[in-house]
Amino acid sequence: MAAEAVEAVFREERGLLLASLVRRFGDLDLAEEVTSEAIEAALRHWPAEGVPARPGAWLLTTARRRAVDRLRRDQAYAARLAVLAADAERAEPAPGPDVVGSGFGFDELPDERLQLFFTCAHPALAAEDRTALTLRCLAGLTTPEVARAFLVPTATMAQRIVRAKKKIREARIPFRVPGPDELPERLPGVLQVVYSVFTEGYAASSGPRLQRLDLAEEAIRLARILRRLLPAERESAGLLALLLLVHARRDARTGPEGEPVLLEDQDRGRWDRPMIEEGRALVVRALTGGPAGPYGVQAAIAALHDEATDVAATDWPQIVALYDVLRTLTPSPVVEVNRAVAVAMRDGPGAGLALLDALAGEPRLRAYPPYAVARGDLLGRLGRDGEAAAAYREALELTGTEPERAALRRKLGE
Repeated sequence: MAAEAVEAVFREERGLLLASLVRRFGDLDLAEEVTSEAIEAALRHWPAEGVPARPGAWLLTTARRRAVDRLRRDQAYAARLAVLAADAERAEPAPGPDVVGSGFGFDELPDERLQLFFTCAHPALAAEDRTALTLRCLAGLTTPEVARAFLVPTATMAQRIVRAKKKIREARIPFRVPGPDELPERLPGVLQVVYSVFTEGYAASSGPRLQRLDLAEEAIRLARILRRLLPAERESAGLLALLLLVHARRDARTGPEGEPVLLEDQDRGRWDRPMIEEGRALVVRALTGGPAGPYGVQAAIAALHDEATDVAATDWPQIVALYDVLRTLTPSPVVEVNRAVAVAMRDGPGAGLALLDALAGEPRLRAYPPYAVARGDLLGRLGRDGEAAAAYREALELTGTEPERAALRRKLGE
Protein backbone atom coordinates (compact mmCIF):
# COMPACT_ATOMS: atom_id res chain seq x y z
CA MET A 1 0.00 0.00 0.00
CA ALA A 2 2.85 2.41 0.84
CA ALA A 3 4.46 1.72 -2.54
CA GLU A 4 1.15 2.54 -4.26
CA ALA A 5 0.85 5.73 -2.24
CA VAL A 6 4.37 6.79 -3.20
CA GLU A 7 3.61 6.07 -6.86
CA ALA A 8 0.37 8.07 -6.74
CA VAL A 9 2.02 11.04 -5.00
CA PHE A 10 5.01 10.89 -7.31
CA ARG A 11 2.78 10.90 -10.38
CA GLU A 12 0.78 13.88 -9.12
CA GLU A 13 3.52 15.90 -7.44
CA ARG A 14 6.69 15.20 -9.43
CA GLY A 15 6.40 18.22 -11.70
CA LEU A 16 5.68 20.58 -8.81
CA LEU A 17 8.48 19.04 -6.77
CA LEU A 18 11.05 19.45 -9.52
CA ALA A 19 9.88 22.97 -10.34
CA SER A 20 10.18 24.06 -6.72
CA LEU A 21 13.65 22.52 -6.35
CA VAL A 22 14.98 23.92 -9.62
CA ARG A 23 13.62 27.35 -8.76
CA ARG A 24 15.42 27.24 -5.40
CA PHE A 25 18.71 25.59 -6.37
CA GLY A 26 18.96 26.42 -10.08
CA ASP A 27 20.14 22.97 -11.17
CA LEU A 28 17.95 20.41 -12.91
CA ASP A 29 20.29 17.45 -12.36
CA LEU A 30 20.48 18.14 -8.62
CA ALA A 31 16.70 18.47 -8.45
CA GLU A 32 16.19 15.12 -10.19
CA GLU A 33 18.74 13.36 -7.98
CA VAL A 34 17.33 14.56 -4.67
CA THR A 35 13.79 13.89 -5.88
CA SER A 36 14.76 10.27 -6.48
CA GLU A 37 16.39 10.12 -3.05
CA ALA A 38 13.22 11.49 -1.45
CA ILE A 39 11.14 8.81 -3.17
CA GLU A 40 13.53 6.13 -1.91
CA ALA A 41 13.24 7.56 1.61
CA ALA A 42 9.45 7.46 1.38
CA LEU A 43 9.54 3.80 0.38
CA ARG A 44 11.64 3.08 3.47
CA HIS A 45 9.73 5.17 6.01
CA TRP A 46 6.08 5.15 4.98
CA PRO A 47 5.47 1.38 5.36
CA ALA A 48 6.52 1.59 9.02
CA GLU A 49 5.41 5.11 9.94
CA GLY A 50 2.36 5.47 7.70
CA VAL A 51 1.70 7.83 4.81
CA PRO A 52 1.93 11.44 6.07
CA ALA A 53 -1.07 13.73 5.95
CA ARG A 54 0.67 15.92 3.37
CA PRO A 55 2.83 13.49 1.36
CA GLY A 56 3.84 16.07 -1.23
CA ALA A 57 5.15 18.43 1.47
CA TRP A 58 7.01 15.51 3.10
CA LEU A 59 8.76 14.70 -0.18
CA LEU A 60 9.63 18.35 -0.81
CA THR A 61 11.10 18.84 2.67
CA THR A 62 13.12 15.64 2.37
CA ALA A 63 14.39 16.56 -1.09
CA ARG A 64 15.41 20.05 0.05
CA ARG A 65 17.36 18.63 2.99
CA ARG A 66 19.13 16.19 0.68
CA ALA A 67 20.03 19.05 -1.67
CA VAL A 68 21.44 21.17 1.15
CA ASP A 69 23.45 18.22 2.46
CA ARG A 70 24.79 17.56 -1.05
CA LEU A 71 25.91 21.18 -1.43
CA ARG A 72 27.58 21.21 1.98
CA ARG A 73 29.56 18.08 1.11
CA ASP A 74 30.43 19.10 -2.43
CA GLN A 75 32.04 22.52 -2.46
CA ALA A 76 32.71 22.36 -6.19
CA TYR A 77 29.02 21.71 -6.82
CA ALA A 78 28.07 24.59 -4.56
CA ALA A 79 30.51 26.89 -6.37
CA ARG A 80 29.02 25.98 -9.72
CA LEU A 81 25.53 26.76 -8.47
CA ALA A 82 26.78 30.09 -7.12
CA VAL A 83 28.02 30.95 -10.63
CA LEU A 84 24.64 29.99 -12.09
CA ALA A 85 22.88 32.14 -9.51
CA ALA A 86 25.11 35.10 -10.37
CA ASP A 87 24.42 34.60 -14.07
CA ALA A 88 20.70 34.53 -13.37
CA GLU A 89 20.86 37.74 -11.33
CA ARG A 90 22.76 39.57 -14.08
CA ALA A 91 20.33 38.33 -16.70
CA GLU A 92 17.22 39.20 -14.70
CA PRO A 93 15.15 41.70 -16.70
CA ALA A 94 14.28 45.05 -15.24
CA PRO A 95 10.92 45.16 -13.51
CA GLY A 96 8.20 45.81 -16.04
CA PRO A 97 4.46 46.24 -16.12
CA ASP A 98 2.07 43.38 -15.79
CA VAL A 99 1.15 41.56 -18.95
CA VAL A 100 -1.64 43.59 -20.52
CA GLY A 101 -5.06 42.44 -19.41
CA SER A 102 -3.83 39.50 -17.37
CA GLY A 103 -4.48 40.79 -13.90
CA PHE A 104 -1.07 39.66 -12.62
CA GLY A 105 2.59 39.88 -13.57
CA PHE A 106 4.37 36.94 -15.13
CA ASP A 107 6.60 36.50 -12.08
CA GLU A 108 3.37 35.94 -10.12
CA LEU A 109 2.17 33.17 -12.43
CA PRO A 110 0.30 30.84 -10.06
CA ASP A 111 2.00 27.63 -11.13
CA GLU A 112 5.70 26.91 -10.68
CA ARG A 113 5.66 24.26 -13.40
CA LEU A 114 4.33 26.72 -15.97
CA GLN A 115 7.00 29.20 -14.95
CA LEU A 116 9.60 26.54 -15.53
CA PHE A 117 8.00 25.56 -18.85
CA PHE A 118 8.78 29.09 -20.02
CA THR A 119 12.24 28.91 -18.48
CA CYS A 120 13.08 25.70 -20.35
CA ALA A 121 11.82 27.23 -23.62
CA HIS A 122 15.15 29.08 -23.81
CA PRO A 123 16.14 30.06 -27.37
CA ALA A 124 19.68 28.73 -26.81
CA LEU A 125 18.25 25.21 -26.89
CA ALA A 126 17.03 23.60 -30.09
CA ALA A 127 13.23 23.75 -30.28
CA GLU A 128 12.71 19.98 -30.19
CA ASP A 129 15.29 19.54 -27.43
CA ARG A 130 13.72 22.07 -25.09
CA THR A 131 10.23 20.68 -25.65
CA ALA A 132 11.44 17.14 -25.03
CA LEU A 133 13.28 18.20 -21.86
CA THR A 134 10.22 19.98 -20.50
CA LEU A 135 7.89 17.06 -21.21
CA ARG A 136 10.21 14.54 -19.61
CA CYS A 137 11.47 16.42 -16.57
CA LEU A 138 8.67 18.81 -15.70
CA ALA A 139 5.44 17.55 -17.26
CA GLY A 140 6.06 14.05 -15.90
CA LEU A 141 5.86 12.09 -19.14
CA THR A 142 8.13 9.08 -19.49
CA THR A 143 10.80 8.98 -22.18
CA PRO A 144 8.74 6.52 -24.31
CA GLU A 145 5.71 8.81 -24.01
CA VAL A 146 7.77 11.81 -25.13
CA ALA A 147 9.20 9.75 -27.99
CA ARG A 148 5.66 8.91 -29.09
CA ALA A 149 4.77 12.61 -29.16
CA PHE A 150 7.64 13.24 -31.57
CA LEU A 151 7.25 9.98 -33.55
CA VAL A 152 10.87 8.98 -32.89
CA PRO A 153 12.48 5.90 -31.25
CA THR A 154 12.82 5.97 -27.47
CA ALA A 155 16.63 5.80 -27.69
CA THR A 156 16.68 8.87 -29.93
CA MET A 157 14.53 10.78 -27.48
CA ALA A 158 16.73 9.78 -24.53
CA GLN A 159 19.77 11.17 -26.36
CA ARG A 160 17.89 14.38 -27.11
CA ILE A 161 17.04 14.92 -23.43
CA VAL A 162 20.63 14.24 -22.36
CA ARG A 163 21.83 16.71 -25.00
CA ALA A 164 19.49 19.42 -23.73
CA LYS A 165 20.70 18.98 -20.14
CA LYS A 166 24.32 19.10 -21.28
CA LYS A 167 23.66 22.31 -23.20
CA ILE A 168 22.15 23.90 -20.11
CA ARG A 169 25.22 22.98 -18.06
CA GLU A 170 27.83 23.98 -20.60
CA ALA A 171 26.17 27.22 -21.71
CA ARG A 172 25.34 28.08 -18.09
CA ILE A 173 21.75 28.85 -19.02
CA PRO A 174 20.15 30.34 -15.89
CA PHE A 175 16.88 29.01 -14.56
CA ARG A 176 15.04 32.27 -14.24
CA VAL A 177 11.57 33.51 -15.06
CA PRO A 178 11.70 35.28 -18.45
CA GLY A 179 10.54 38.86 -18.75
CA PRO A 180 7.34 39.93 -20.54
CA ASP A 181 9.30 40.87 -23.67
CA GLU A 182 10.56 37.28 -23.94
CA LEU A 183 7.15 35.62 -23.75
CA PRO A 184 6.11 35.74 -27.43
CA GLU A 185 9.31 33.96 -28.51
CA ARG A 186 8.85 31.21 -25.94
CA LEU A 187 5.08 30.80 -26.10
CA PRO A 188 4.94 28.30 -29.03
CA GLY A 189 7.18 25.86 -27.17
CA VAL A 190 5.08 26.11 -24.02
CA LEU A 191 1.86 25.61 -25.99
CA GLN A 192 3.35 22.50 -27.57
CA VAL A 193 4.27 21.09 -24.16
CA VAL A 194 0.76 21.62 -22.80
CA TYR A 195 -0.76 20.11 -25.94
CA SER A 196 1.53 17.07 -25.74
CA VAL A 197 0.53 16.51 -22.11
CA PHE A 198 -3.13 16.63 -23.15
CA THR A 199 -2.51 14.24 -26.05
CA GLU A 200 -1.04 11.64 -23.68
CA GLY A 201 -4.08 12.10 -21.48
CA TYR A 202 -6.53 11.86 -24.38
CA ALA A 203 -4.94 8.74 -25.85
CA ALA A 204 -2.47 7.07 -23.50
CA SER A 205 0.52 5.43 -25.14
CA SER A 206 0.50 2.51 -22.71
CA GLY A 207 -1.25 1.12 -19.67
CA PRO A 208 -4.62 -0.37 -18.72
CA ARG A 209 -6.77 2.64 -19.72
CA LEU A 210 -7.46 4.40 -22.99
CA GLN A 211 -7.57 7.82 -21.34
CA ARG A 212 -5.57 9.40 -18.53
CA LEU A 213 -8.09 12.00 -17.42
CA ASP A 214 -5.76 13.42 -14.77
CA LEU A 215 -3.25 14.45 -17.45
CA ALA A 216 -5.93 15.82 -19.77
CA GLU A 217 -7.50 17.90 -17.01
CA GLU A 218 -4.10 19.16 -15.84
CA ALA A 219 -3.32 20.31 -19.39
CA ILE A 220 -6.65 22.16 -19.53
CA ARG A 221 -5.87 23.84 -16.21
CA LEU A 222 -2.49 25.01 -17.51
CA ALA A 223 -4.07 26.16 -20.79
CA ARG A 224 -6.56 28.26 -18.80
CA ILE A 225 -3.68 29.93 -16.94
CA LEU A 226 -1.94 30.66 -20.25
CA ARG A 227 -5.15 32.13 -21.62
CA ARG A 228 -5.47 34.38 -18.58
CA LEU A 229 -1.78 35.29 -18.70
CA LEU A 230 -1.75 36.16 -22.40
CA PRO A 231 -5.30 37.19 -23.39
CA ALA A 232 -4.10 38.97 -26.53
CA GLU A 233 -2.40 35.82 -27.91
CA ARG A 234 -4.95 34.16 -30.17
CA GLU A 235 -3.12 30.81 -30.15
CA SER A 236 -3.53 30.56 -26.39
CA ALA A 237 -7.27 30.83 -27.05
CA GLY A 238 -6.95 28.30 -29.88
CA LEU A 239 -5.18 25.76 -27.67
CA LEU A 240 -7.71 26.05 -24.86
CA ALA A 241 -10.55 25.77 -27.38
CA LEU A 242 -9.05 22.64 -28.90
CA LEU A 243 -8.57 20.94 -25.54
CA LEU A 244 -12.10 21.76 -24.40
CA LEU A 245 -13.76 20.65 -27.64
CA VAL A 246 -11.94 17.32 -27.63
CA HIS A 247 -12.23 16.68 -23.89
CA ALA A 248 -15.96 17.32 -24.08
CA ARG A 249 -16.33 13.82 -25.62
CA ARG A 250 -14.46 12.03 -22.83
CA ASP A 251 -17.46 10.22 -21.28
CA ALA A 252 -18.60 8.80 -24.61
CA ARG A 253 -15.17 7.64 -25.80
CA THR A 254 -15.13 4.45 -23.75
CA GLY A 255 -17.67 1.70 -23.16
CA PRO A 256 -18.65 -0.06 -19.90
CA GLU A 257 -15.47 -2.16 -19.86
CA GLY A 258 -13.18 0.72 -20.84
CA GLU A 259 -13.16 -0.27 -24.49
CA PRO A 260 -12.72 2.50 -27.11
CA VAL A 261 -15.88 3.76 -28.82
CA LEU A 262 -15.36 5.23 -32.29
CA LEU A 263 -16.62 8.72 -33.04
CA GLU A 264 -19.36 7.38 -35.34
CA ASP A 265 -20.68 5.12 -32.54
CA GLN A 266 -20.53 7.59 -29.65
CA ASP A 267 -23.65 8.69 -27.81
CA ARG A 268 -23.45 12.42 -28.51
CA GLY A 269 -25.95 13.05 -25.75
CA ARG A 270 -23.12 12.27 -23.32
CA TRP A 271 -20.91 15.00 -24.72
CA ASP A 272 -20.29 17.95 -22.38
CA ARG A 273 -22.35 20.71 -24.04
CA PRO A 274 -21.28 23.61 -21.75
CA MET A 275 -17.65 22.72 -22.46
CA ILE A 276 -18.40 22.62 -26.20
CA GLU A 277 -20.04 26.05 -26.08
CA GLU A 278 -17.06 27.49 -24.22
CA GLY A 279 -14.73 25.98 -26.79
CA ARG A 280 -16.75 27.30 -29.73
CA ALA A 281 -16.61 30.85 -28.34
CA LEU A 282 -12.85 30.56 -28.02
CA VAL A 283 -12.59 29.33 -31.63
CA VAL A 284 -14.13 32.60 -32.78
CA ARG A 285 -11.52 34.50 -30.76
CA ALA A 286 -8.69 32.36 -32.11
CA LEU A 287 -9.69 32.88 -35.75
CA THR A 288 -10.47 36.61 -35.53
CA GLY A 289 -8.01 39.44 -36.06
CA GLY A 290 -5.31 37.93 -38.26
CA PRO A 291 -4.01 34.78 -39.93
CA ALA A 292 -5.10 31.58 -38.24
CA GLY A 293 -2.61 29.60 -36.15
CA PRO A 294 -2.37 25.80 -36.01
CA TYR A 295 -4.22 25.42 -32.71
CA GLY A 296 -7.03 27.66 -33.89
CA VAL A 297 -7.40 25.61 -37.07
CA GLN A 298 -7.41 22.32 -35.16
CA ALA A 299 -9.98 23.77 -32.78
CA ALA A 300 -12.18 24.71 -35.75
CA ILE A 301 -11.99 21.10 -36.97
CA ALA A 302 -12.96 19.83 -33.52
CA ALA A 303 -15.86 22.30 -33.42
CA LEU A 304 -17.25 20.96 -36.71
CA HIS A 305 -17.22 17.45 -35.25
CA ASP A 306 -18.92 18.60 -32.06
CA GLU A 307 -21.61 20.59 -33.88
CA ALA A 308 -22.72 17.68 -36.11
CA THR A 309 -25.67 15.53 -35.06
CA ASP A 310 -23.91 12.43 -36.42
CA VAL A 311 -21.01 11.42 -38.65
CA ALA A 312 -23.10 11.60 -41.83
CA ALA A 313 -24.13 15.18 -41.06
CA THR A 314 -20.54 16.31 -40.45
CA ASP A 315 -19.24 18.98 -42.83
CA TRP A 316 -16.45 16.85 -44.27
CA PRO A 317 -15.64 19.23 -47.19
CA GLN A 318 -14.99 22.02 -44.67
CA ILE A 319 -12.89 19.71 -42.50
CA VAL A 320 -10.75 18.74 -45.50
CA ALA A 321 -10.35 22.42 -46.35
CA LEU A 322 -9.18 23.14 -42.80
CA TYR A 323 -6.68 20.28 -42.99
CA ASP A 324 -5.40 21.85 -46.20
CA VAL A 325 -4.72 25.02 -44.21
CA LEU A 326 -3.20 23.09 -41.31
CA ARG A 327 -0.77 21.19 -43.54
CA THR A 328 0.68 24.55 -44.69
CA LEU A 329 1.03 25.81 -41.11
CA THR A 330 2.46 22.68 -39.49
CA PRO A 331 3.27 20.03 -42.09
CA SER A 332 3.54 16.60 -40.49
CA PRO A 333 2.69 12.98 -41.31
CA VAL A 334 0.05 12.98 -38.56
CA VAL A 335 -1.77 15.85 -40.26
CA GLU A 336 -1.60 13.93 -43.54
CA VAL A 337 -3.09 10.81 -41.94
CA ASN A 338 -5.96 12.79 -40.43
CA ARG A 339 -6.57 14.58 -43.72
CA ALA A 340 -6.65 11.26 -45.59
CA VAL A 341 -9.35 9.97 -43.22
CA ALA A 342 -11.39 13.14 -43.79
CA VAL A 343 -10.97 12.76 -47.56
CA ALA A 344 -12.22 9.17 -47.25
CA MET A 345 -15.35 10.46 -45.53
CA ARG A 346 -15.86 13.07 -48.25
CA ASP A 347 -14.87 11.15 -51.39
CA GLY A 348 -15.00 7.48 -50.38
CA PRO A 349 -12.59 4.93 -48.89
CA GLY A 350 -10.62 4.46 -52.12
CA ALA A 351 -9.62 8.13 -52.22
CA GLY A 352 -8.52 8.09 -48.60
CA LEU A 353 -6.61 4.83 -48.98
CA ALA A 354 -4.66 6.20 -51.94
CA LEU A 355 -3.48 9.10 -49.77
CA LEU A 356 -2.52 6.76 -46.92
CA ASP A 357 -0.62 4.45 -49.25
CA ALA A 358 1.33 7.45 -50.55
CA LEU A 359 2.63 7.90 -46.99
CA ALA A 360 3.93 4.32 -46.74
CA GLY A 361 7.56 5.41 -47.00
CA GLU A 362 7.32 7.96 -44.17
CA PRO A 363 9.61 6.59 -41.42
CA ARG A 364 7.85 8.50 -38.63
CA LEU A 365 4.64 6.53 -39.28
CA ARG A 366 6.24 3.13 -38.76
CA ALA A 367 5.62 3.39 -35.01
CA TYR A 368 2.32 5.30 -35.26
CA PRO A 369 -0.60 2.89 -34.65
CA PRO A 370 -3.39 5.19 -35.96
CA TYR A 371 -1.83 5.01 -39.43
CA ALA A 372 -2.14 1.22 -39.56
CA VAL A 373 -5.61 1.33 -38.00
CA ALA A 374 -6.81 3.85 -40.58
CA ARG A 375 -5.51 1.67 -43.41
CA GLY A 376 -7.21 -1.36 -41.90
CA ASP A 377 -10.53 0.46 -41.61
CA LEU A 378 -10.48 1.71 -45.21
CA LEU A 379 -9.34 -1.65 -46.59
CA GLY A 380 -12.17 -3.31 -44.70
CA ARG A 381 -14.69 -0.85 -46.14
CA LEU A 382 -13.41 -1.77 -49.60
CA GLY A 383 -13.89 -5.49 -48.90
CA ARG A 384 -10.15 -6.24 -48.94
CA ASP A 385 -10.34 -8.27 -45.74
CA GLY A 386 -6.98 -10.03 -45.97
CA GLU A 387 -5.10 -6.75 -46.35
CA ALA A 388 -7.23 -5.18 -43.61
CA ALA A 389 -6.31 -8.00 -41.23
CA ALA A 390 -2.60 -7.50 -42.02
CA ALA A 391 -2.93 -3.78 -41.23
CA TYR A 392 -4.71 -4.52 -37.94
CA ARG A 393 -1.98 -7.02 -36.98
CA GLU A 394 0.62 -4.34 -37.63
CA ALA A 395 -1.31 -1.90 -35.45
CA LEU A 396 -1.62 -4.55 -32.72
CA GLU A 397 2.16 -4.85 -32.53
CA LEU A 398 2.48 -1.08 -32.04
CA THR A 399 -0.42 -0.34 -29.70
CA GLY A 400 0.39 0.05 -26.01
CA THR A 401 -2.94 0.29 -24.15
CA GLU A 402 -4.87 -2.87 -23.38
CA PRO A 403 -8.32 -1.46 -24.38
CA GLU A 404 -7.01 -0.61 -27.86
CA ARG A 405 -5.32 -3.98 -28.17
CA ALA A 406 -8.58 -5.72 -27.23
CA ALA A 407 -10.47 -3.67 -29.83
CA LEU A 408 -7.95 -4.63 -32.51
CA ARG A 409 -8.22 -8.29 -31.56
CA ARG A 410 -11.99 -8.01 -32.00
CA LYS A 411 -11.50 -6.46 -35.45
CA LEU A 412 -9.20 -9.33 -36.40
CA GLY A 413 -11.77 -11.81 -35.14
CA GLU A 414 -14.34 -10.29 -37.44
